[in-house]
Amino acid sequence: MGQPTHAQNWWRSAVIYQVYVRSFADGDGDGTGDLAGVRAKLPYLAELGVDALWFNPWYLSPMKDGGYDVADYRVIDPAFGTLAEAEKLIAEAKELGIRTLVDIVPNHVSDQHPWFRAALAGGPERELFHFRPGRGEHGELPPNDWPSQFAGSAEPVWTRLPDGTWYLHLFTPEQPDLNWAHPAVRQEHEEILRFWFERGVAGVRIDSAALLAKDPDLPDFVEGRDPHPYVDRDELHDIYRSWRTVADAYDGIFVGEVWLPDTERFARYLRPDELHTAFNFSFLSCPWDAERLRTSIDETLAEHAPIGAPATWVLCNHDVTRTVTRYGRVDTGFDFATKAFGTPTDLALGTRRARAGALLSLALPGAVYLYQGEELGLPEAEIPRDRIQDPMHFRSGGTDPGRDGCRVPLPWTADAPYAGFGGEPWLPQPSGWSAYAADLQAADPGSMLSLYRAALTIRPEFGDGPLTWLPVPEGVLAFARPGQEGRLLCVVNLADAPADLPAHSRLLLGSGPLDPQGRLPKDTAVWLRG
Repeated sequence: MGQPTHAQNWWRSAVIYQVYVRSFADGDGDGTGDLAGVRAKLPYLAELGVDALWFNPWYLSPMKDGGYDVADYRVIDPAFGTLAEAEKLIAEAKELGIRTLVDIVPNHVSDQHPWFRAALAGGPERELFHFRPGRGEHGELPPNDWPSQFAGSAEPVWTRLPDGTWYLHLFTPEQPDLNWAHPAVRQEHEEILRFWFERGVAGVRIDSAALLAKDPDLPDFVEGRDPHPYVDRDELHDIYRSWRTVADAYDGIFVGEVWLPDTERFARYLRPDELHTAFNFSFLSCPWDAERLRTSIDETLAEHAPIGAPATWVLCNHDVTRTVTRYGRVDTGFDFATKAFGTPTDLALGTRRARAGALLSLALPGAVYLYQGEELGLPEAEIPRDRIQDPMHFRSGGTDPGRDGCRVPLPWTADAPYAGFGGEPWLPQPSGWSAYAADLQAADPGSMLSLYRAALTIRPEFGDGPLTWLPVPEGVLAFARPGQEGRLLCVVNLADAPADLPAHSRLLLGSGPLDPQGRLPKDTAVWLRG
């Protein structure tokens, strides 16, 4: 067998743009983003220079958790459009050289899914979920004490039915967990994969990829117990090996959402017969600190090297605080547990750092995921409490602001109603949102959008080659990558004082201007030709 072609290896160094359809663009004016809106913006995405689009779930859903409660994987939710429109979108994007990835949520389904509705009616479909009798004298206590994935131990993961039985849901009660020990569950998901691969998608993102398998005894939770009763169980790998066989038949790829602190166990998911890539949450949550960023980069590359899998880099997604806001705070890292209302933010500082962070992430070896609106430098919006929709807020007792702040509909046209999004948005846009509009930024060579466009034009020169760190003062990151026309350098200054640049022949791109002495100011990054 010959070596894989560049086309087959596209995913190893791709820039993949995350589309949260509900907030991207509204084509029919009802205030909800839809596939018609995405299709209309495909030229914008092509000009931006991305290689692929990853769509958050666009399937039929009651939207109790932003579409991650799926009622039917073969039907597009009417709020977004139709299956025929999805097929057109996939084909039209492909004509522009943009591939499509869809989101699969295998841990659970919606309580409106036909299987669960039949299970509630007492049918044999109960075997496809985790139904158990309760504990206590009258079965009034939950079957075990597992903590919720949304709000820790404050929320139960079991709901009792009128007949006295309980069912498991690691997330909301409207998202019952599937029983992956049942062959019908495995068969159905492999058929779903084939359904979408046959419609032209290039890959699949796997939600909560480490949670599917459960200890069949459903024991109480004990901190530190190995194996864990529902995280990263060995049975998962057989599931993903089977999935890989399906993907290989279509030249498709997988990216897993795998949150694991153990790097060796994380790497197991990326063996050649399992997933192609997995999200790098270490880098996403890392503070704006030179030493910690370098450690995150080194550890990420080291854990991927033995298995030959490419790393992935991401600064933000639909679940976390937007980069501009996070980098403008005293605590520049990210942790769900520390989210709070009213956290002070210096947006000018955050924007400067986000520009530098963009050049850092885009220069690293591997694939990059770009969340919609990051290329516009959007800040996190603080949603009025009476407009919040995210269940994470309500399940925290109202203390967590939730994830809606990074999901506010995008601004496209500065002088149009609702900044050109379409109808009145399902989440309110903050005052001044029009200042971030794509049409304004496209005409401004100093804008965040212009920076991303320029960076994505140059980025293919970096290829998929190795990274070599360069000697620099404390607080500065500098590394070299082999380019197509000689060595390329990336330098990022996180120190308090301006930094001298290493020897180079040309400055290719900067996140901001150099100082009058030609030095790199604080919170600024450059790409250089060596």
